[in-house]
Amino acid sequence: MFHHPQFDPVAISLGPLAIHWYGLMYVVGFVGAWWLARVRAERLGLTKDQVGDMIFYGALGVVLGGRIGYALFYGWEQFLANPLWVFKVWEGGMSFHGGLIGVLIASLLYARRHRLTFFQLTDFIAPMVPIGLGAGRLGNFINQELPGRVTDVAWGMVYPLYGPEPRHPSELYEFALEGVVLFCILWTVSRQPRQRGLISGLFLICYGAFRFFIEFFRRPDPQLGFIAFDWLTMGQLLCVPMLLAGVALVVWSRRQDVDDARSSSQV
Repeated sequence: MFHHPQFDPVAISLGPLAIHWYGLMYVVGFVGAWWLARVRAERLGLTKDQVGDMIFYGALGVVLGGRIGYALFYGWEQFLANPLWVFKVWEGGMSFHGGLIGVLIASLLYARRHRLTFFQLTDFIAPMVPIGLGAGRLGNFINQELPGRVTDVAWGMVYPLYGPEPRHPSELYEFALEGVVLFCILWTVSRQPRQRGLISGLFLICYGAFRFFIEFFRRPDPQLGFIAFDWLTMGQLLCVPMLLAGVALVVWSRRQDVDDARSSSQV
């Protein structure tokens, strides 16, 4: 049995200014995506400045979509009671699925502006997303957020904020699968030109499957509990359309031509 290290959630204090680890994890995700996008920018014929614009669009999609999605999926009653609560981002609460919808909308707007097809852009972006996912899960772990269910496995971890029982360190499970493994899969497959839509579909399938599986070890959201069957969580429910869309997209991509890269360089 292990004990949570109880990290100080504040990474750096500069007088009255406090920089939290969770905020730094967002920076890590955006900077990592920006750097990798610059490395492969020639594949879409983008300039370095256009890559910066793309990350800005994506950041807006993540933050706005993530917060609005959390209000709709996980905090509906609280939102109805006080609609202004949605702006209290300092109280925490972000939804991956809401952030995904936000990024897709931002991608549609960016693709139109730069005369790219939608799936051409999402295939380019998909391998970069796991960086932010993995960093975010480390932020959850540092803050003792989203812990796992009570367990008796040898690597169970005691989270002081949730009592003396050992729990699955589900944030680390998610870091490993949604961050490291998903990145390796998408980055490796995308090294060669693929049919348009394949990488996007593969992202939806892999993330949906990983998240659905890990939800069996993660503590259900206390304000919701189980949605159905005494085991189905909101996270799993939201992954079902992701999995279906991913399978449909992969099948559709098989009828598409290979999306030739504009640069022969490979990373």
